[in-house]
Amino acid sequence: MNQPSAGPAGADTFLAVCSHTHLFPGARCRVQGLPDASAFAADPWPVELRLRLSDDVVTEAELRTEDGPGPVLAVPAYTTGAGTAIDPRTWLIREFSRAGDDVELTIGGHAAP
Repeated sequence: MNQPSAGPAGADTFLAVCSHTHLFPGARCRVQGLPDASAFAADPWPVELRLRLSDDVVTEAELRTEDGPGPVLAVPAYTTGAGTAIDPRTWLIREFSRAGDDVELTIGGHAAP
């Protein structure tokens, strides 16, 4: 499938609002502002994300869809609002589902970095 560009030269970063202060298997994040949420949920493509966690901490992340065990979310190290250091992790994405104009990601287990 021919995925739409994320903007000029694919440079846009999309906001993903997460329901917790950190990610874990079963955690969910809603990706907002995608050009075609239905197409993305059915056949995701690589995008840069800005994760906004429930404590208002924001960190960059990258959704990767090529090769490997399936789609993964690579998240660099960050510190929660309460001061807990979170190591960098790469997470498998268990599910992509349409949620109105957004796409909800359900986090699976750890993936190899």
